[in-house]
Amino acid sequence: MCQYICSDMYIECSDKELFILNKIARAAKQLTIPAYLVGGFVRDKILDRTVKDMDVVCVGDGIELAHTVAALFNPQPAVNFFKNFGTAQIKVEDYEIEFVGARKESYRFHSRKPEVEAGTLEDDQNRRDFTINAMAISLNENDFGELVDPFNGIKDLERKIIQTPLAPLQTFSDDPLRMMRAIRFATQLNFSIEEKTFAAIKEGAERIKIISQERITDELNKIILATTPSIGFELLYKSGLLKIIFPAMIDLAGAEYIDGKGHKDNFYHTLQVLDNISANTKDLWLKWAAILHDIGKPATKRFEEGHGWTFHGHEVVGGRMVPKIFGKLKLPLHEEMKFVRKMVELHLRPISLTKENITDSAIRRLLFDAGEDFESLMMLCEADITSKNKQKVKRFLENFEMVRERCKEVEEKDHLRNWQPPISGELIMETFGIAPSRPVGDIKNAIREAILDGIIPNQYEAAYQFMLEKAKELKLQPVR
Repeated sequence: MCQYICSDMYIECSDKELFILNKIARAAKQLTIPAYLVGGFVRDKILDRTVKDMDVVCVGDGIELAHTVAALFNPQPAVNFFKNFGTAQIKVEDYEIEFVGARKESYRFHSRKPEVEAGTLEDDQNRRDFTINAMAISLNENDFGELVDPFNGIKDLERKIIQTPLAPLQTFSDDPLRMMRAIRFATQLNFSIEEKTFAAIKEGAERIKIISQERITDELNKIILATTPSIGFELLYKSGLLKIIFPAMIDLAGAEYIDGKGHKDNFYHTLQVLDNISANTKDLWLKWAAILHDIGKPATKRFEEGHGWTFHGHEVVGGRMVPKIFGKLKLPLHEEMKFVRKMVELHLRPISLTKENITDSAIRRLLFDAGEDFESLMMLCEADITSKNKQKVKRFLENFEMVRERCKEVEEKDHLRNWQPPISGELIMETFGIAPSRPVGDIKNAIREAILDGIIPNQYEAAYQFMLEKAKELKLQPVR
């Protein structure tokens, strides 16, 4: 490992990184333009986090600098550039390096598209979102490695504080997505948002509406993928942003009491489930299943005299809500959405199988319905245990282990995971000489139910004979 100095501190770089930085420095010298490493690379290196993206600002033409840098490598990497934005990108091994000319920006209130013109390094640092992202490291011969930190971002890193370089209201008005980025960085880094900065987020929350849904959802997903995503969701909730971008989740908040009987706050329960599952997986869609597993509870909440609060059918209602929520948030509506919906609809099933005398039929149906997602479902169910009573948690976990064992026994015997019934619709139509119709579906469903109920074994011959008997009931005769 090699080190290059930043003011009175060291940032450690690998030989590969230093090799790349020296190439950039050489190209900048050739063009006689000052160049600096800025933003996330500087921040993450100081925090000793792994980073593969380098952002380079030059006081000049960023696209020209990118081409000059690329020419110094063998083999020469391709330069992807965007003339309208004055940006360019190259990839060297596993490093993405982006180049841009220093600029200053001004905004009109009704739009987040800035008026851009060439500027100095100072102008460029002034337009940055947070002090911890406004630091730069010189790549110039006379002061190579020197830290340029006009807003004392290094101090904010030490204090674990997120704040804006300039007046926060102006910074957030210029680009309202920065409000979510503040919360995202606080979540990822486990930092606090400075008091005036957070107050500005609360004051300017409505302005998030001018940002495209795709960009909002991208930030939301980054929060969800953090180690402790509840930090971000609580900040989104308290700032007022969550009410605007994801109102269905706000409906979960609060506990109601009648005759001294109350229910838990399902918003904070959901955050705990999300944190629980995040300790065991980085799967974004399983995390979304945790977020939405109880989303149907507000619509199904009822108070029953002598019993208390109920949420009957919330898994069915929640499942129906998933496509609408995914559509509104511009999340993918294909396999990912179907997986989340399946998890929401099935999340109560394993707990119902922890009772005594559960039949093999019930186990078969869970295996059939969960299919290849059985392990994900069990992980969600275990994350759903949020009781502070350790004995209760222990009992639930033991019960789920029992369900796993029962499922394993039945699976080894019947092979129902990812199972397709042995008789297809095509075979039914061919056997009886009929076109696609309701009887085909009726026979196929009857065979499936008979196998799941254990009436017939999961074998072709048994299923074929059952098909003939069922067809006779429907007055169908095989074609001779």
